[in-house]
Amino acid sequence: MITINIPSDLNLKVSEKDFEHLAIANRDLRLERKSNGELIIMPPTGGETGKSNTEIILQLAMWNKQTEKGVVFDSSTGFKMPSSAILSPDASWVLNEKWNSLTPEQKKKFPPICPEFVIELRSPTDRLQTLQDKMSEYINNGLKLGWSIDPINKKVAIYRQNKAVEILDNPTIVSGENLLPGFSLGLTQVW
Repeated sequence: MITINIPSDLNLKVSEKDFEHLAIANRDLRLERKSNGELIIMPPTGGETGKSNTEIILQLAMWNKQTEKGVVFDSSTGFKMPSSAILSPDASWVLNEKWNSLTPEQKKKFPPICPEFVIELRSPTDRLQTLQDKMSEYINNGLKLGWSIDPINKKVAIYRQNKAVEILDNPTIVSGENLLPGFSLGLTQVW
């Protein structure tokens, strides 16, 4: 196993092709690439965050299994955005039509699409500004609905196309609105 230590003052940038090779060679690392080529290495989550993220995926997948409207992805999936960023949301959902329009080869690699819906769960090591920037990146690449869940402050930021960010303070549920009809995420077990 190889450990990569990158000083915080080092501005490491990689091309799309180099990123793909780096990700394949380091499958145990969670890596992302910003549109400017900046490499992001994310540490593993702690137990509480992992438990909460599992609950989020479970609820989204159960809803999707009933509706069969799309495909659910976990935090291991990297999506190649139109901006060339490669991002891995904690949970995401793509309409069947969009997923099925991809070639088998595109489905095997980083799918070259932006999901319709993403959830980002803040862990104790995440800076709030970093998550806000990431959510803006999704919106700028075509995301229709996104939730940034902050269990530390018990807040949910809702991101929508062409609308101001809405902040919910200590909600018990959050709705998938018209995009995910009938889906509501219960937050009691996420907090």
